Amino acid sequence: MEPIIRIEGLSKTYAGGFQALKDVDLEIRKGEIFALLGPNGAGKTTLIGITCGLVNPTKGRITADGHDIRSDYRAARAKIGLVPQELSTDAFEKVWDTVKFSRGLFGKPPNPAHLEKVLKDLSLWDKRNEKIMALSGGMKRRVMIAKALSHEPTILFLDEPTAGVDVELRREMWEMVRALRENGVTIILTTHYIEEAEEMADRVGVISKGELILVEDKDVLMRKLGRKQLTLHLQEPLASVPEGLTQYDLRLEAEGAELVYSFDAQAEATGIAELLRELSKRGIDFKDLQTEQSSLEEIFVSLVRGR
Repeated sequence: MEPIIRIEGLSKTYAGGFQALKDVDLEIRKGEIFALLGPNGAGKTTLIGITCGLVNPTKGRITADGHDIRSDYRAARAKIGLVPQELSTDAFEKVWDTVKFSRGLFGKPPNPAHLEKVLKDLSLWDKRNEKIMALSGGMKRRVMIAKALSHEPTILFLDEPTAGVDVELRREMWEMVRALRENGVTIILTTHYIEEAEEMADRVGVISKGELILVEDKDVLMRKLGRKQLTLHLQEPLASVPEGLTQYDLRLEAEGAELVYSFDAQAEATGIAELLRELSKRGIDFKDLQTEQSSLEEIFVSLVRGR
């Protein structure tokens, strides 16, 4: 299937010499939720800005739904909706008016039925005649999403979509993003909330210092790079890790009441059976055990540090 966004050899160097992006190649599949992760200054916002036609690249080529973002800008941009990180809209405008105006900016004919559906999907219909200045921060962010969807784009960029909103509203917005995907919209989001990517994304890209260092299906990434931990709840606390077990990646937690063993779940031999035998030889008993896999956050941190 032809990707809905294709980025080839994309680089951006600013006038002062700072290179924000370095030969980025990326394909976004139609109908997926793609999460772009990276620390501050990694190049996430620059990448979005170039793809949306707001920043000129130094070199490279981007197509959006088959349209070149530079030579066929108007057609490409019509396919894209952008929700920027900063809340920027006229505080004195009414919700309905600002969404209607955004649709007109793209030369789309009036379509009150579509705008009504967008506002209802975003739980904004009851607020349609209120001024934006009277809305909460979470509602203002929903207005930004409504503006981005007003011209019926097939691609939606969300730059830190839940920044500054509470946990409950964040989860509501996750559900809203899933609903958009079910309606055929391709979603690309940047986020500092790793659990957001872990919860929603189909694929994850990691960018660091302007380089795209990894793109992988989320589940595959976690299987490949995720380490597992075995936690043994000991019958009696230990003062230190027993001597002679240095070949195992062990540490004590909970004031010596828990012995934690980290291992590679993909390895041919995890070493668990040998470890349990060694502990039994030393008379170290446990009353319970559990395993857990490392989170996407831990994987992300290890990738960036390794880079």
